[in-house]
Amino acid sequence: MYSCKGMIVVLVVAIVAVSSVDSVSAVNSVSALVQNVIYSNKIAIFSKSYCPYSLRAKRVFSELSEKPFVVELDLRDDGSEIQSILLDLVGRGTVPQVFVNGKHIGGSDDTLEAVGNGQLQKLLGKTR
Repeated sequence: MYSCKGMIVVLVVAIVAVSSVDSVSAVNSVSALVQNVIYSNKIAIFSKSYCPYSLRAKRVFSELSEKPFVVELDLRDDGSEIQSILLDLVGRGTVPQVFVNGKHIGGSDDTLEAVGNGQLQKLLGKTR
């Protein structure tokens, strides 16, 4: 026969185990979301709506008559988790983070540089 104390320990261990699985599942689903956004869209930008650097990067694509898929991290409940995944993925925790055809371009300055040297237009299949 189990004692009450033994049953409580078993219950606590079970709850912790389920919580850990839920935490891992949440991280895996956010990671899957990030991967899906990057590889399912011609242009993906992870941004914050108020960030001037993010606005500048989005404007570059507007000037190229391109419509990026934008994830505004500050408007999402899982925005900080997405930003953490991006840090692990590309080594940068800043916004914007720009991807074209699954290739990481970088931030705002990197995007402007890629336009300046024609790399971005080449990735987008546009002539200079």
